[in-house]
Amino acid sequence: MSDTTELPAPGHAGVPAIDPAAWTCPAPLRETPRIVMGHGGGGALSAELVQQIFAPAFGGETLAQLGDAATLSLGGARLAFSTDSFVVRPLFFPGGSIGDLAVNGTVNDLAMSGARAAYLSCGFILEEGVELRTVGRVAEALGAAARAAGVEIATGDTKVVEAGHGDGVYINTAGIGLVPAGVDLRPQRVVPGDVVIVSGAVGVHGVAIMSVREGLEFGVEIVSDCAALGPLVEAMLAVTPDLHVLRDPTRGGLAAALNEIAAASGTGVVLQERAVPVPDAVANACAVLGLDPMYVANEGKLVAFVPREHADAVLAAMRAHPLGANAVVIGEAVESHPGMVVARTGLGGTRVVDMPLGEQLPRIC
Repeated sequence: MSDTTELPAPGHAGVPAIDPAAWTCPAPLRETPRIVMGHGGGGALSAELVQQIFAPAFGGETLAQLGDAATLSLGGARLAFSTDSFVVRPLFFPGGSIGDLAVNGTVNDLAMSGARAAYLSCGFILEEGVELRTVGRVAEALGAAARAAGVEIATGDTKVVEAGHGDGVYINTAGIGLVPAGVDLRPQRVVPGDVVIVSGAVGVHGVAIMSVREGLEFGVEIVSDCAALGPLVEAMLAVTPDLHVLRDPTRGGLAAALNEIAAASGTGVVLQERAVPVPDAVANACAVLGLDPMYVANEGKLVAFVPREHADAVLAAMRAHPLGANAVVIGEAVESHPGMVVARTGLGGTRVVDMPLGEQLPRIC
């Protein structure tokens, strides 16, 4: 007697044919005809949405820069212009609120182009039924963050949507600032040999959001790193204006930021995995949640590609500033494997650090 039974093939009488298109997967499918959460995650799906729908519809050389902020020439001045929307849940979290994010997120996008932010617009989308006290707390936090960052809220707008059609408070901010002469920060300037520096511990903001959203405790409170990075960037540019690119690794984390730079520059990036600073609390939380800290969002950190001859001086300047006290070198740009990011592990192996498809933690900014 046989130990196995031969089953009829799919499509045989009484056996349904296999239809891969009907399978379900926890990750969004690339050919989805509808928007999924991953389209807002800052990864491959976000890039496809911009490149396949928005960029062709809008056109224009300025938009084609596809940076966090656009650099413009207007009346003889070089301006940086950026806009961002904030839908974080919950509205308040350890270390900040949606109001702080609305200021710092846009200020940081401008800072990554080397600009000192000057003015912000602020648009509030409020859900019917949200308490005025909550709106007041958010507005007070936003105003305080703007004053701390040295920017003025110059204009704004308010809309209200019906109950059930929002999530309390959404905010959009746009900002403008001046780019100093001689500063040209863009990924196309990256060359093999550039040193990759990160300004401090990664993964903190995303884990702080998840801890309060899900009511999780990890033995120690994890506080968001939300901060305005303009002063740190100024300290770096004071060493040399010849920085090649800066990026704040928000949605998609450090991995997404490095992949974007590698793709745009046509260089490879090699990381020393053990050099990437991950706090024990974040590492433990990620282990419990099944997350990779490299893909978790930050709101007060930056990654810099610096010419090797300036790297030591720039690193020293970063460490002398409170926002860069824990800055470290984590890798370099290389000629090999252009457009790809790889990490050398502590065991001597190498792994590819892919561009995330969507986002491990949605609604974190």
